[in-house]
Amino acid sequence: QGYRSRASYKLIELNKKFKFINKHSFLLDIGSCPGGWAQVASKLITHGKILSIDKKPMKPIKNVKFLNCDIFEEKTKENITNYFNTKLDVIISDMAADTTGHKSLDCIRTNQLCLGVLNLSTKILKPEGVLVSKLFMGEDFIEVKNSAKNIFKNVNFFKPEASRNESKETYLHCRILKTL
Repeated sequence: QGYRSRASYKLIELNKKFKFINKHSFLLDIGSCPGGWAQVASKLITHGKILSIDKKPMKPIKNVKFLNCDIFEEKTKENITNYFNTKLDVIISDMAADTTGHKSLDCIRTNQLCLGVLNLSTKILKPEGVLVSKLFMGEDFIEVKNSAKNIFKNVNFFKPEASRNESKETYLHCRILKTL
């Protein structure tokens, strides 16, 4: 169907289940390369804004602004604020750490990225906003789950059918920030 990655189908499934992207969404796509999630979002968002961020370069997608940078740098946070000029409706993150071949370490490193996105969401997401982020089922899963439940009122986990059966990945769907 012309998507850049299988991940597109994961976002389609997640949005079908939780219905968090609409035509007016202000959406931040973290870890966007090669652009599969941005492609899906650009088809759904016709009157909002989409900003994709990744340390790896990404080919342009119509109606998507791309920043080639590190999401956790202070300058990047300023760029996000300047681009949207308001808090966000949706943050999506399919970010994963580069693999080392050591499954436990890879899991921990990816889940640390998820924790970073959770913390970022408290600063840039609207109170009723939604965060969807990849995480891996592993020894630090409980830490991520507890952090999510401390930050959001509604926390769900979902493994799309598009995910490979042998994959430890699952997705965190959080909505409505608690007052911190």
